[in-house]
Amino acid sequence: MALDPLVRKQLAAVSTATLCTALFRRGLRNQFIQDVRPLNPDLPTMVGEAYTLRYIPAREDLNPIAVFQDRTHPQRVAVDQCPQGAVLMIDSRKDPRAASAGSILVSRLMKRGAAGIVTDGGFRDSPEIARLNIPAYHNRPSAPTNLTLHQAQDINVPIGCGDVAVFPGDIIVGDAEGVVVIPVHLAQEIADEAVEMTAYEDFVTEQVLAGRSIIGLYPATDPQAKADFETWRHTNGR
Repeated sequence: MALDPLVRKQLAAVSTATLCTALFRRGLRNQFIQDVRPLNPDLPTMVGEAYTLRYIPAREDLNPIAVFQDRTHPQRVAVDQCPQGAVLMIDSRKDPRAASAGSILVSRLMKRGAAGIVTDGGFRDSPEIARLNIPAYHNRPSAPTNLTLHQAQDINVPIGCGDVAVFPGDIIVGDAEGVVVIPVHLAQEIADEAVEMTAYEDFVTEQVLAGRSIIGLYPATDPQAKADFETWRHTNGR
């Protein structure tokens, strides 16, 4: 089932830090993908359903350069079948020494309308990818071909990416700080709560910058803080 446009809009307006807090309140403590960074942190927030690709360690007799002649090669098929609005999530075994993909494949994803691409390994052609209008996250640049270490194996199966379990259809959100994975059945309530949290945090930021103490304000243990927040919401249409 496609992600509700309103939920997509809500998630695009909140931070991954806030989403992690909302997930933590539900006992989910390991949803932030470790050691991945945006190639271009100035792009809008990435939101989309997970479409996955899994690499395994390469075995030389099964993974010669001729495998790219195979029209069913999993890496190529994943790029060419990743649905519009989805995020291609790649399990590269947290090993950036060999590239998960390069600029041509990421360009194809962009033209097909993918929401973004994430690998816990690395990309080759990272300067070129950084100039594309598609969010892309990796560990660090990888010049060699993935044939050096990785063998593309499975498409749209459960994977591990940066120490986080990712299931096909999970909701992926990425901002300038990193990437968080939201179980699809929690997406609506997490989005609603994160929007509310963001409103309060924006209010708190204004108050703190104006010189107010955080005691009783953050968290809102002082009744006056709650009353002031309601006034602020009314004034700012939040």
